[in-house]
Amino acid sequence: MLAAPMHEPLSDAELRRYSRHLKLAEIGEGGQARLKAARVALIGVGGLGSPAALYLAAAGVGTLGLIDYDSVDESNLQRQVLFDAASVGRPKTHVARARLEALNPAARVVAHQLELSAANVRALFADYDLVLDGSDRLATRYLVNDACVLYRKPLVSAAIHRFEGQLMSYAPDAGPCYRCLFPHPAEGLVPNCADVGVLGVLPGVLGTLAATEAIKLITGAGTPLIGRLLSYDALELRFSEFRFARRPDCAVCGVRPSITAPTDPPDFCTLEELGQVRAIAPEELRDALAEAQRPVALIDVRQPEEFALGHLPGAINIPVDQIAERVAELPRNRPLVFMCRSGARSLRACALARRAGLEPLQLEGGLLAYKAAIDPSFVL
Repeated sequence: MLAAPMHEPLSDAELRRYSRHLKLAEIGEGGQARLKAARVALIGVGGLGSPAALYLAAAGVGTLGLIDYDSVDESNLQRQVLFDAASVGRPKTHVARARLEALNPAARVVAHQLELSAANVRALFADYDLVLDGSDRLATRYLVNDACVLYRKPLVSAAIHRFEGQLMSYAPDAGPCYRCLFPHPAEGLVPNCADVGVLGVLPGVLGTLAATEAIKLITGAGTPLIGRLLSYDALELRFSEFRFARRPDCAVCGVRPSITAPTDPPDFCTLEELGQVRAIAPEELRDALAEAQRPVALIDVRQPEEFALGHLPGAINIPVDQIAERVAELPRNRPLVFMCRSGARSLRACALARRAGLEPLQLEGGLLAYKAAIDPSFVL
């Protein structure tokens, strides 16, 4: 449980609004007052952050900090329940703040429309006493974990993939951290939702469970998921649990930690870098491939098993997580076009190649767009 903050008595309006909480002996008026005083930072207000934020605001959490740099896309509406059709194109944190304030006008909602990084994580986390991570990038998940360990912030971490989800909690001095369970990042080996898809209701399940964990940590009710990884399989509708312990050799919370400050991974790309990448439409690529005078080099940045299922003729397979170390293998005598399934990984690969002085193009919309626009028979 968080350290009990100083709090004022609940008002008559609050006693009415939260009456169902007050009837629970495990929460009661004291627990509700702790919720009112709590300050929770949500990393990402997408699929996981949407239900978590809605339930935390409804539960009476006094301050919610929304950290996200993205804008609402039409494809988000399948699962990100904070948004509607009128939200498309608008900053996620701004739309989410208005929705949460409408749900609970007493809540203080702070919109941080920015990209979380090692340079700003300490200042951001200083204003909050609990962090809920619903990010969709492994690199961000490790950054958040390391910062929570180093700055002694309780953490609820949720993740989803296709039909499966995972959830765990961390509290200072109370148990193992995310790195104890997964010591090393495997960015690129776990494609994101844009590449492999996700069941629309899945983040609702995991996001609600994450909000439950946050409420438990704030109020002290029940037993949190510290030292336990909860796994959910939607296809089997089955929950399972895996217990794990702190690793003495953990790089951030072990006996002799090697990580003493948050750092960005070597392949971290800023929004500015991503915004400098130029794209090529599927129709333009088709025309370029047909132009014998000016051949194009195709670089497929998916994983080898994805590449083996189907790829464009002549494409070279260099997974995105290997681009930085294999940049010397990239052709220098012809235009480069990077591609992946939907465009997310190739965008990052292009940014990494630009650091080496190259000017690659990204296949806009990925191979899915190429299949739709040029060759419906193409196998992915």
